Amino acid sequence: MSTDLNSQIAELTAIENIKKLKAIYCSYCDNNYDPEGLASLFVEDGIWDGGPEFGRHVGKQAIKKFFDGASGSIVFAAHLVMNPIINVDGDKADGKWRLIMPCTVNNEQGVAESKWLLSAYSEEYQQLDSEWLFSSLKVDSQFYAAHLEGWADQTT
Repeated sequence: MSTDLNSQIAELTAIENIKKLKAIYCSYCDNNYDPEGLASLFVEDGIWDGGPEFGRHVGKQAIKKFFDGASGSIVFAAHLVMNPIINVDGDKADGKWRLIMPCTVNNEQGVAESKWLLSAYSEEYQQLDSEWLFSSLKVDSQFYAAHLEGWADQTT
């Protein structure tokens, strides 16, 4: 962290604004994966990368299209994010978060199933016109397990 008081204030303000961006992202996800809201949080050529489980989507329109269909399969989600590590460098920043998410999904037979998702987020941010946005968001899932079956067989 910088030793200059104004620089420290700017850095801490940026970190708090990025935390707010992440909280809004989670709120949109938990509100039926609001596609318009979620896409608005990314720069024009932003990347949302959900790995093998959820795919990679580049650009606001592709991100919006992906989230248009998400609420059809994930009918309830509570994105509980924690342990932020945010590094600011001028108008760019990067961050790491952890996610634990209880959710209800429609399985292949269309039957609701309780699941748990544990993931790590790796993110990059860019400040445009005094607003922080995602330039990339990568989800690295450690497990996506049925509630009653547990996740012991998916972890090492």
